[in-house]
Amino acid sequence: MTVTYTARVANARFGGFSKLLLLWRGSIYKLLYREVLVFLGGYLALSAIYRFILTENQRPYFEKLVMYCDQYANLIPVSFVLGFYVTLVVNRWWNQYLCMPLPDALMCAISGSVHGRDERGRLYRRTLMRYAGLSAVLILRSVSTAVFKRFPTIDHVVEAGFMTREERKKYESLNSSYNKYWIPCIWFANLAAQARKEGRIRDSSTFKLLMEKLDEFRGKCGMLFHYDWISVPLVYTQVVTIAVYSFFLACLIGRQFLDPTKGYKNHNMDLCVPVFTLLQFFFYVGWLKVAEQLINPFGEDDDDFETNFLIDRNFQVSMLAVDEMYDDLPLLEKDLYWDAADARAPYTAATAFMMHQPSFQGSTFDITLAKEDMQFQRLEGMEGQLEGPSVPGDFLHRLLAGGPGPGLGPGPSTILGRRLSLLRRKNSCVSEASTIAGCSCPDCGHDDSATGPLLDPPSEPEPAPPAAPASSSAEPLPSVVVVPTNRGSTPNPAPLPPWLPSPIGEEEESLA
Repeated sequence: MTVTYTARVANARFGGFSKLLLLWRGSIYKLLYREVLVFLGGYLALSAIYRFILTENQRPYFEKLVMYCDQYANLIPVSFVLGFYVTLVVNRWWNQYLCMPLPDALMCAISGSVHGRDERGRLYRRTLMRYAGLSAVLILRSVSTAVFKRFPTIDHVVEAGFMTREERKKYESLNSSYNKYWIPCIWFANLAAQARKEGRIRDSSTFKLLMEKLDEFRGKCGMLFHYDWISVPLVYTQVVTIAVYSFFLACLIGRQFLDPTKGYKNHNMDLCVPVFTLLQFFFYVGWLKVAEQLINPFGEDDDDFETNFLIDRNFQVSMLAVDEMYDDLPLLEKDLYWDAADARAPYTAATAFMMHQPSFQGSTFDITLAKEDMQFQRLEGMEGQLEGPSVPGDFLHRLLAGGPGPGLGPGPSTILGRRLSLLRRKNSCVSEASTIAGCSCPDCGHDDSATGPLLDPPSEPEPAPPAAPASSSAEPLPSVVVVPTNRGSTPNPAPLPPWLPSPIGEEEESLA
């Protein structure tokens, strides 16, 4: 039976876990005391041989062996190998419990979907639930020694009421060399389809829901079978076991106390019992015994799963849910807080203090701000703040550090000002060439026969012609972008967007 101590550690207090150290059932003492006695007996036997049996000429050889074992025993990576192994085993142990086939979801689906208060409707619901329980019993007796001892043969399953004699004949008539725990699930599906044809299951959506719950139940049964089939690789278990036992075999010799008068390093005391070596043995071998107990939780150890209890509980609860509780509703009546706007359940005297505790609203509700920091700022005022050096190293501050120019935004000494000046000069030349090419008047001397009629703007703009070098002394011309229009209309100039990608190459370096 599982050892439950949750109530003993419900509240953290001084020495809370110390109350658990005196428990015997399921404890590490019960699991490890034999190994500790064997190790201590072997240690004391070697110590007695060294002290009372070996001669003066033989003791130096034993002392050299002790020094050698003590020096090289720590090369065995016990903690590294053992830690990964126990982590793997504990995760596997918990996942196996999550795969236990519990019928709670399935019994709710059956009770709400298979209708009929007559005897046949009751027979449908009970038989469907019994098939699910039979599948769980068949898989548990395949993986659990406790369940197998309870139901060693199919005859015991029949006598227990999980299977009828007619069902046993059909079960045994199916010739298959594999585990046949899945047969009751097929019976379940066939019976549910028959209930659907008779109208006991009223629509296909409900039938689909029932099949989904059955598939989840059958999947858990299958995972238990696979966990029993696919174990932790044997080589991993062997490596961990050899590492632990070889380490303490070396400690059995290397941790012997030598004669302090001979002046060996780290041998200044002569004790009979190696206290810290015993503690190390207790921790490492205890860790290994934990993995040994958890690697198969379907045995009969103190902390193994109570599979027989689960069979009894699942069978009783599922039959109650689909039979006696079918269509059984209490009288509908108004609840105690029917007219209450702020419904709140009462507290006892032991929990009355909780009524005065404020409810949690969020972590930011505890933040306080100064009154001036909570005032909204106008956008005009914020623009002035952005130009100031309020944030050290701010990119915008460095970009506008040269001060604004006369009517043109950033000054000419800033990076942005130099970029915009060069963009205006380059786009001026592009605009003049575009204007000549798009003009339809006879004064410009443009010949349409050479270039063809004007077309609609293509989907991808053609690259701009190379810009002519601009004189540094000339005043930059206003920049325009010609919007393509129909033939014969005047071009419609539009202002140049100020944030065009910069085509600046070597000229920018010269401006810098």
